[in-house]
Amino acid sequence: METGSQHDTILIIDDDPAIITSLKLMLKQAGFASQSAQAPTEALALLQTQSFRLVIQDLNFSRNTTGEEGLALLEQIHTQAPELPVILITAWGSIALAVEGMKRGASDFVTKPWKNEALLQSIRTALNLAQTKQSASRSVPIERSELDRRYDFRMMIGAEPNFLQILDWIGRVAATNASVLITGESGTGKELVAEALHVNSPRRHQPLIKVNLGGIPTSLFESELFGHKKGAFTDAKQDRIGRFEAAQGGTLFLDEIGDLDWSCQVKLLRVLQERTFEKVGSSVSQAMDVRVVTATNRDLPAMIQEGTFREDLFYRLNLIHLSLPPLRERRGDIPALAEYFLQQACAFYKRPSLTFTPEALQWLRTLRLPGNVRELKQLIDRTALLSTGPHITPYDCEITTRMQPSSSEPPLALPEVGSMTLDEMEKAMIERALHFHSHNLSKVAESLGLSRAALYRRLNKYGIDS
Repeated sequence: METGSQHDTILIIDDDPAIITSLKLMLKQAGFASQSAQAPTEALALLQTQSFRLVIQDLNFSRNTTGEEGLALLEQIHTQAPELPVILITAWGSIALAVEGMKRGASDFVTKPWKNEALLQSIRTALNLAQTKQSASRSVPIERSELDRRYDFRMMIGAEPNFLQILDWIGRVAATNASVLITGESGTGKELVAEALHVNSPRRHQPLIKVNLGGIPTSLFESELFGHKKGAFTDAKQDRIGRFEAAQGGTLFLDEIGDLDWSCQVKLLRVLQERTFEKVGSSVSQAMDVRVVTATNRDLPAMIQEGTFREDLFYRLNLIHLSLPPLRERRGDIPALAEYFLQQACAFYKRPSLTFTPEALQWLRTLRLPGNVRELKQLIDRTALLSTGPHITPYDCEITTRMQPSSSEPPLALPEVGSMTLDEMEKAMIERALHFHSHNLSKVAESLGLSRAALYRRLNKYGIDS
């Protein structure tokens, strides 16, 4: 078991002597020093005279079950020591109170009865993140060469300041077990960020399992994520491991988290909170040692206001938030991206070596590219395939761009039917819509009259790369 340092003194604030004793024993066995306080006034007095690395604080004191006293204490701690991480302890039925605590500055929360390893992991993560934030606040503007010296960012192309900031945070956060929420428009490279977090983490030699939640029907969610036992339901012909078990020791990337059904959100939250799961048809709990990274192009705070996404799950996933800039906000990276994609295309399609003229690279920088990096890659792939000379000019790029359907053309005209089956017709329609909308799945689903979940099921059914 990883241990703490005796210099990492932790302050326990709880009015229950039995809980204090239990926490002190757990922390001592893990190598942490600790002190305790049973009342807010005592805790604040200790914070004024001594230095602590972290606070574990109960939200409910015996004479006040509403949590207001606990929240007030949290705010006082945050005012007195803004950088001091605070982990809240609350009952499962009071998670809304813990979420309010997260809004007021807490770094994490655990529920009673806690599992020691889950709490220790939360402590280690909070300590690592606090150190990361302190070093980030002292850092000078970073250079791409320095990042490449420290981390493996071979797949992350670009050197614009806003992109380098993202890379710097990826490198710093990768070493922790903190959950990361990646947001950004379609095509900005959220999956690449998840891969970079994994390959730069201590978990790099363990699996990285990717799950597109939009493609999993609600009825199969538990089976897909947690696995099932033979005979658990009609089609369960044999035991199956789920994605959490497959990712054990590694990283689980949950893409399109905003598409997750409300009932599935509850199940995911409980697993993330307790760090255990049970296979469908089994009563045996399995411990989870998985770093969870999620991504979405949807506005989760707006969904919380609409009542379609759980606020408690949001705060559990959003310990670190990485917001990826659209390509229009990092146009200076377009030439480097274009040359990288051109090399890839020439190798993949077995084309002779091609190069862009300086004028072509400048012309590419002027494109709107609403599909972001993904759309640029598709444009470069087509240009590489159609180019007739060793040097790609603005004219070559423009000709390729004109091959895309214009806004005046009917985007989803029926394909030539001939002897096509219904499945073949549907597949052709989906492929045409993907091409027309530059693989923006929200627009593709809307144009086809499908929900995103229904579109994902069809993409999986026909083996279409989204």
